[in-house]
Amino acid sequence: MLDLIFFAGPGSWPLALLAGILGLLIGSFLNVVIHRVPKMMQRESDNYVASESGKELPHTERYNLMVPRSACPHCGHQITALENIPVLSYLAIGGKCRGCKAAISARYPLVELLTGISSAFMIWHFGSGIAGLSAMLFVWLLIAMTFIDADTQLLPDDLTLPLLWCGLLININGTFTSLSSAVIGAAAGYLSLWSIYWLFKLSTGKEGMGYGDFKLLAALGAWMGWSMLPLIILLSSLVGALVGISLMVFTKMSKNNPIPFGPYLAVAGLIALLWGKQISQQYLGIFI
Repeated sequence: MLDLIFFAGPGSWPLALLAGILGLLIGSFLNVVIHRVPKMMQRESDNYVASESGKELPHTERYNLMVPRSACPHCGHQITALENIPVLSYLAIGGKCRGCKAAISARYPLVELLTGISSAFMIWHFGSGIAGLSAMLFVWLLIAMTFIDADTQLLPDDLTLPLLWCGLLININGTFTSLSSAVIGAAAGYLSLWSIYWLFKLSTGKEGMGYGDFKLLAALGAWMGWSMLPLIILLSSLVGALVGISLMVFTKMSKNNPIPFGPYLAVAGLIALLWGKQISQQYLGIFI
């Protein structure tokens, strides 16, 4: 009976709705991850430099994803449980801090909505078995990395490496691709961008991308196999070029301004997971 209730194939709207509610809650947590992980990395770096220099550690208080409690950065008002209900709380308080009335960024409910909608779609598309549950984890990590990279141009190892290892483990039984294809995909994904990085650096003396991009593409290769890598690179390059050109045209941004590549890899990876095989078959059909 439980199997009939909690495990269903693609197209199950009741389970998709439950996944959407779970996604809203996860989205609230992802907001914390997006905000705190870069700060945690900076604090760890500051403490390391101070320790190696024989100086007093600048950060000694606990600071992680759980401690301290979330609070308004303007007045220090601690967020209560009722103020932390995804989306609804933001609407109820009018998008302003209850303590000082400072505006709260609309990105917080947008991340929650994005996570909820994408979680529901993963279960609707893949079903509620291992593929659907894995796809939800996949999209949660991609959302966190997308916003962190957009804010800081960093792709933390604490997110890229778990994504990579999860991809290999999930494909032990061939959930999305064979294990051999996943292993080759991880290696090829990393080495392809690593090679481009060094060719660009040796020819121009500049760094065109960060090591986090290598690890993210390796993770995508681990999830979908080596055969999806050309499609992912092509899609991410096209989206990145369109966005970059649009920013230069409409915002007068200089072509020398660095643009994070991680969000485009994430979007391309999600498209490849959902429709990569159909796109590849359609693309190949043009030439065969």
